[in-house]
Amino acid sequence: MVPEGWKRLQLRDIATIKSGATPLRSKGSLYFDNKGGVPWVKTMDLNNSEIHETDECITDLALKETGCSIFPKNTVLVAMYGGFKQIGRTGILSKPAAINQAISALQLEENTADPSYVLNYLTGHVKKWRRFAASSRKDPNITREDVCGFSILLPPLAEQKKIAKILSTWDEAIATAEQLLANSEQQKKALMQQLLTGKKRLPGFEGEWRKVELGDVLEYRQPTPYLVESTEYSDEYKTPVLTAGKTFILGYTDEDFGIFKEGLPVIIFDDFTTSSRFVDSEFKVKSSAMKILSARAGHSIKYVFEAMQMIRYAVGGHQRHWISIFANLVVPMPPLEEQEAIASALSSADDEIKTLRAYADRLKAEKKALMQQLLTGKRRVQVDDAERSST
Repeated sequence: MVPEGWKRLQLRDIATIKSGATPLRSKGSLYFDNKGGVPWVKTMDLNNSEIHETDECITDLALKETGCSIFPKNTVLVAMYGGFKQIGRTGILSKPAAINQAISALQLEENTADPSYVLNYLTGHVKKWRRFAASSRKDPNITREDVCGFSILLPPLAEQKKIAKILSTWDEAIATAEQLLANSEQQKKALMQQLLTGKKRLPGFEGEWRKVELGDVLEYRQPTPYLVESTEYSDEYKTPVLTAGKTFILGYTDEDFGIFKEGLPVIIFDDFTTSSRFVDSEFKVKSSAMKILSARAGHSIKYVFEAMQMIRYAVGGHQRHWISIFANLVVPMPPLEEQEAIASALSSADDEIKTLRAYADRLKAEKKALMQQLLTGKRRVQVDDAERSST
């Protein structure tokens, strides 16, 4: 049902829609100029908000020979392809820029649609974009026709601007929270550089450090007894199914067997990518390409985990790494009491990071709930005469 005074339109009704192009990389510096050419937006540059910087820039020659257009400030962008997780990502240009062919650019009619409102509406409907992509197509993507025909609820312009302004205050709060989180993460990295190398000693510790191989301080178990059988996950279930990669929690299972619960905490280690995670509560795993690592007597598992994060190792080839390589790598090891003190200091930093991340996530969830209300007209905003006259 369309709210009173609103319209349901398609994007083609309110915007001129074009895509970009990719210059030939074989042309090298003739086409690509990362010292200050024309900003060139790729799908990975889309951040669901204002785009201030791009990873690459292109030259005037590239613009001329490839037919790339420069789109003006306030152009709204949508990713059409580039991987399923990229589809539907959005952005809005804060300055003129060119785009690649995987992106649709929406140049909105000035007196009809507010760019920030449209950006929020499209971002809030990313699942719809991905349903398009998954609909009986060999390659997951959305087409220009999908973009042109995308349905949008549009209130009067003054109301659009008021909604966009309200949501922008949430964006500012989220950006502040994420900056605090980034600062805290950077401070922990600096602390790790000091404490895990012995460059800075905690008060009261003077004992000699040793160089030890990881295989001498950690023992491993295969994950086979703890593999999940069903991937029918639900947030209503209790036991997390973990991966050592970025995702970490794949979902939650109701399986009540094969749960790793004794000997916690442990480190889970991806034998192919060498990614690792510290785990201090019961879990199951999905992949057999994992080692479950626990500390031998006289060693702090948390300290060893943090020391492993300092290892710089370039993964090459598809091979298992723990037994053949990682178990032989050397880390600095202070006496146990100092290990535990360092681990405690880094755990305090983790707690601060966890608190800030939870705060940022809560703000995002609250903004999402507000968007559900404002962008559907279920909750209307009050627009005064001055706001109407300014549109």
